[in-house]
Amino acid sequence: MVIVDVIKSIVPIIILVVIGYLIHQKKRIDDGFNANVSYLIMNIALPASVFISVTKNLTVSEFKTLAFPLLIGAAAFAVNYVFAFFLMKVTKIPKGRRGIFVNTIVNANTIFIGMPLNEALFGKAAIKYFLVYYVLNTISTWTIGSILIANDSKADSVSCGKINFKKILSPPIIGFIVAIAVLLSGITIPAMITDIFTYLGNLVTPLSLIYIGVVLSKAGLKSIHFDRDTVTALLGKFVLSPLVTAFIIFVSAETGMIIDSVLRRTLIVQAAVPALTVLPILADEGKGDVEYATNVVTTSTILFIAVIPVVMLLVS
Repeated sequence: MVIVDVIKSIVPIIILVVIGYLIHQKKRIDDGFNANVSYLIMNIALPASVFISVTKNLTVSEFKTLAFPLLIGAAAFAVNYVFAFFLMKVTKIPKGRRGIFVNTIVNANTIFIGMPLNEALFGKAAIKYFLVYYVLNTISTWTIGSILIANDSKADSVSCGKINFKKILSPPIIGFIVAIAVLLSGITIPAMITDIFTYLGNLVTPLSLIYIGVVLSKAGLKSIHFDRDTVTALLGKFVLSPLVTAFIIFVSAETGMIIDSVLRRTLIVQAAVPALTVLPILADEGKGDVEYATNVVTTSTILFIAVIPVVMLLVS
């Protein structure tokens, strides 16, 4: 049953990637498509998606009832970042891949895979806990995650270790800041504005997946491979991240905290969800290794079918 649920979540992803691959192979789009789609996603669709996700799925009052789950989840994200950075240094991941590597381990494709899978596995009772992970994942992705990739250009060796402050306030991060301001101020957003932002936000995932297919077509299917950096990132995603999350939960329980079994399972399963579909877009914007980003997204998504039953044994 678990395998069937995973396959149902992954098949649409693969189909959209194949569509992108085929339309590029058939010369129905030119090579300028990537730059145009990258601009559309980063400057219009993603800010709208982040804004509507925060304002629509979170309320000020929920911060009180979900304070403890948020604390546990935030601790798991923080420790995962520490371990991801350590693994990156030990394995000497080259410049242009570092931000992608850390993001692959820490952040997840919560909407397209995580949400339907979580509901299928744990039912409606897990929705509020999934929301906790989703909010943390969104914050993590569009603050630390996006900044790491934006400042990891493979062509600019001089900027290594420096922060490009001009890129910190990227459109998605601005969308997040505005959303928090609206949420805290209690402003009611007109339904028409909500609909517009929802439509724009819904473009992110399908366009990102088609973009991945185009990148695969340009690079050739041989670009899907398991080199050292990819294998290390996959081990970090599927082994390190859920184990670290499980460890944080275990330590919290040992201190006397009562942790709902549904919360425990939700956090661990979400930690093992494949890499973000927008990684190649972020890599392209930051002048990083787009082929590497495409490879980790594709391989992690395909391998997730085999990984999730093992993760379910862990949470049980």
